[in-house]
Amino acid sequence: MSKTATVIVSSPRKGSNSGALAEAIAAGLTESGVTVETLDLSILDIKPCRACEGCQRNLGLCIQPDDMEAVYPKVRAADVLVLSSPVYWFNMSGLLKTFLDRCFAVAMVGERPFAQKTIAAALAYGDADPYVSGAVNAIRTFQDICAYTGAAWGGCVYASALSPNTLSQDQSILDKAKELGRALSR
Repeated sequence: MSKTATVIVSSPRKGSNSGALAEAIAAGLTESGVTVETLDLSILDIKPCRACEGCQRNLGLCIQPDDMEAVYPKVRAADVLVLSSPVYWFNMSGLLKTFLDRCFAVAMVGERPFAQKTIAAALAYGDADPYVSGAVNAIRTFQDICAYTGAAWGGCVYASALSPNTLSQDQSILDKAKELGRALSR
């Protein structure tokens, strides 16, 4: 059976820089025989976690009725999760943070499905420095999620982009993203 990957795009901007990196990672995965599905969080209705822990009493099923009901099976089934985000206010986008908070419903229940996954990331940020921009905060958060859930850290591609659609024209960074996708297929 071939590997599957779910690519999570969390920029509200169409044609975003982080989205361009996610597309290149997805292309590398696809070229390597991985079945890829991309989810655009900006078009989904995902409510914040209520911290009610209903999911922990309900076998990993969140009690909130929203689009996460359709997303959970995709997250459970994926061998690879790619988290793509612009860096807003020194960390990942609010859309991605909300999605990750809601993944608590599946990450730590029963057989701990994240322990069999690889998580990778794609980040675009406005400052020239990943430290000043806060990109490192997002990377550290993703690594901490891996450590907590038992998932493998697959790596990250990140780049500075001061204006929209910059990275879709940067073949060097797109090649790095595509190579990350190929590496995640192994």
